[in-house]
Amino acid sequence: MAQTLPSIVSGEGGLSRYLEEIRRFPMLQPEEEYMLAKRYHEHSDTDAAHRLVTSHLRLVAKIAMGYRGYGLPIGEVISEGNVGLMQAVKKFEPERGFRLATYAMWWIKAAIQEYILRSWSLVKMGTTANQKRLFFNLRKVKGKIQALDDGDLNPEQVSEIATRLNVSEEEVVSMNRRLSGDASLNAPIRATEGESGEWQDWLVDDNQSQEDMLVEQDELENRRGMLDEALTVLNERERRIFEARRLSEDPLTLEELSSEFDISRERVRQIEVRAFEKVQDAVKAAARKQAQSLRTIDAHAEA
Repeated sequence: MAQTLPSIVSGEGGLSRYLEEIRRFPMLQPEEEYMLAKRYHEHSDTDAAHRLVTSHLRLVAKIAMGYRGYGLPIGEVISEGNVGLMQAVKKFEPERGFRLATYAMWWIKAAIQEYILRSWSLVKMGTTANQKRLFFNLRKVKGKIQALDDGDLNPEQVSEIATRLNVSEEEVVSMNRRLSGDASLNAPIRATEGESGEWQDWLVDDNQSQEDMLVEQDELENRRGMLDEALTVLNERERRIFEARRLSEDPLTLEELSSEFDISRERVRQIEVRAFEKVQDAVKAAARKQAQSLRTIDAHAEA
């Protein structure tokens, strides 16, 4: 990690130049990412670590843009996210089966949120999970319930937000008033940002980014992996019937399978139902195990 990362130069266009520069680093294929992570952890290969970090700088910038409404220099927010990314690379264990992007998101968000909590002097925050959830989710929930005005919330809106975020109504009113001054996307970026324009100028493109596609592909591969593993609980006949009926693009009929196995159509149906239940239970068990692993990662990142 001794190699330096692209710097976010202050002044007009500094952020734009940084974003353009980090786009030049290529995305990594799963196998390449795995081997680089192994090289770093087994041989302390700093070049491998540098490639892992630089290939995910766009992910940091994307996440950081989601925190642009707190009145802090966006360059500093990105820099803090980069620190979280480097911590993620140090802790990343490719053998767990997750992609680095999935794992690093927790570290990046944790680093950015801690920076915001340290820096945002208008909000005298406590350290409870509920207070942090209110601070970082109030605007999102307001958007969901169409509470888009910058003024005070009406009683019904306050009550709904308090219920959704598990905080008191007084905390909702107080936090909304503290945040409302910076809520407008038309507010100009402060001079200390080193940029010109309004906050809305830095909205993320709605089109699917490479990072989104990477996470989506990772999730698809993960689901396929869980299904393949779940199929191992079936015997040969159960698997044949399950795949022919549930996974085939051109499913076989009960009649065709009854002829193949020389059993009744009702028996085929029973085997199909039993096989589906066994696969469903196996997938749920694998998902619970994976969710527990992610919760452990999340707790470690917030510690």
